[in-house]
Amino acid sequence: MKLTFRWYGPQDPVTLEQIRQIPMMSGIVSAVYDVAPGGVWSEQSIGSIKNAAAVNGLEFEVVESLPVSEEIKLGARGADRFIEHYCENIRRLAKAGVKCICYNFMPVFDWLRSELAHRHADGSNALAYDERTVLQMNPLTSELSLPGWDESYTKDQLKTLLAQYADLDENRLFANLQTFLEAVIPVARENGVYMAIHPDDPPWSVFGLPRIITDLQHIKRFLKLADDPFNGLTFCAGSLGASAENDLPNMIRAFAGRIRFAHLRNIRRTGYRRFEEVAHPTACGSLDMLEIVRALVETGFDGYVRPDHGRMVWGETGRCGYGLYDRALGAAYITGLFEAAQRWHI
Repeated sequence: MKLTFRWYGPQDPVTLEQIRQIPMMSGIVSAVYDVAPGGVWSEQSIGSIKNAAAVNGLEFEVVESLPVSEEIKLGARGADRFIEHYCENIRRLAKAGVKCICYNFMPVFDWLRSELAHRHADGSNALAYDERTVLQMNPLTSELSLPGWDESYTKDQLKTLLAQYADLDENRLFANLQTFLEAVIPVARENGVYMAIHPDDPPWSVFGLPRIITDLQHIKRFLKLADDPFNGLTFCAGSLGASAENDLPNMIRAFAGRIRFAHLRNIRRTGYRRFEEVAHPTACGSLDMLEIVRALVETGFDGYVRPDHGRMVWGETGRCGYGLYDRALGAAYITGLFEAAQRWHI
């Protein structure tokens, strides 16, 4: 596996100089952040990320995320043009040496939390989700501000968009995803870039919107839409693990050969559709991190790994979930798990 670290560009409080000091760190995971979803990324912007990483002895081989426009998800007028833009981005990223693209197909909202700084007993704070809090919000009747959602739309734009999704069910969303994959995967294959869809976070419907990358059966269905090695999965332990019904080691074995990127973090389930993010070690939460890594090793996983959301510890402030210290601790822990699992497997 290759250990990587999410970096949000020059404005990120965590610097490349700091990231390079984490043991066994091979590269960064980043993206172009100044282009709206559906736009074409400039070669100059892509190159600036690659060059900044290289100066610090780091690779830039993974993009997270290359957003899919709402027109594509809806199957709306103009979707073909945005799909072609997406294909052009794949070509440009491949030219710069990118080998894996993480993306998602979640309607309207990306990952969502009800708290950004849930306080733990030890004084650290982390992201948390409580379905009861989320259900008290109505995006059609009130101003909506949800942690994790970047508020890309005005109130009126959001209402219009939600109305467009009103008649779109799970099957139609799958059909629109298949249309996207049929165009994109051949381009990815031609350019040697693995596509790796990210699970929905949390893995259940939010505000009545369909979510389809949520569990074993839905992901199996997704992989069959384009039965191609370049149509792959980002296995996010924290996203999928939020549902107690998901047996993560079993899912890894079921998806052997199709997992290209792994986000490894722990969560503690505290009730029905309630969870809080915790430190990475198994004992800190509800997920057996060692068994997750053992399943990856035993199935021959050789892709990219990154520590996912971390707590804010030791007084650190910055982008919630993406501080330096706890993610660096997580990276060291993950490295140890892989070393142990690989030795046991030999």
